[in-house]
Amino acid sequence: MTAAIVVGYTATDAGRDALAVGSRLAAASEASLVLVVVLPAESRSVITPPDASYDRYLEQEAEAWLDDAAAGVPEGITRRTVVRFGESFAEGLLEAAHEVEASHIVVGAANGGLRGRHRLGTVATELLHSADVPVVLAPEGARRVDPAVGVTRITAAIGLRPGAEVLLEESLALATSTGAELRLLSLVAIDLPPGIAGTESAAVHADEVFVHARAALPENVEADAVVGLGGSIEEAVAHLSWEPGEFAIVGSSRLARRRRLFLGSTAAKMLHELPVPMIVVPRSRTKKGSRT
Repeated sequence: MTAAIVVGYTATDAGRDALAVGSRLAAASEASLVLVVVLPAESRSVITPPDASYDRYLEQEAEAWLDDAAAGVPEGITRRTVVRFGESFAEGLLEAAHEVEASHIVVGAANGGLRGRHRLGTVATELLHSADVPVVLAPEGARRVDPAVGVTRITAAIGLRPGAEVLLEESLALATSTGAELRLLSLVAIDLPPGIAGTESAAVHADEVFVHARAALPENVEADAVVGLGGSIEEAVAHLSWEPGEFAIVGSSRLARRRRLFLGSTAAKMLHELPVPMIVVPRSRTKKGSRT
């Protein structure tokens, strides 16, 4: 069965950014695209009775937006469009993702973000506190990246905390399905005054992380390793090199409820400087391999 990627679409720059990132990911992994617009459910108001004619007008408008969006999807990518009603945009996207057994949900940054950077809006924030499907956050301006760039590298921000194995599995699977290189990233924020002791502690920690991660990879898989150093997570991320076709992948916070995402403080700080799409994955799986 072909994997499906759900794109939360709106007729805005953020929606076009999400579509661009979803298209690149789908083309590289040979997945299909499901473009979804979520409209307010009929039960949205107890004060104003639902107006069937107005709801139909909104649905027609949404269908027109989706037709325009689908026309811009590169050739060779299977796509379909869906208009659905939901209590919230995030809820509607999750329901759509469950129906098609989507591998990812892609959403854009909120309007007003700096080009090449993330600014979380209501939909992204709600998804990052409730989704049980990996969520892809498209940075502002992603629509301007040449689709031919594709997916060239997957950078996994790894550590030694619970959930690291799942993150590594997801990163390896994505690198394999897209044909991208795999890079292991250890972020070390040195809050102490500059000095040899702090630097040595960071190096020892990074080495421990990489040894643990490489031991978990199949023997035939190669992965580069890089250490992000800085006085803060933001500074460490800003000092790293990022390719136009790169995707960063992070794990959900250890505070996340079972079968749900929760954006941790490190990932949230990364978003401030990250110029590439970020994928946030659930922190655990069942024995059968499905996410939990």
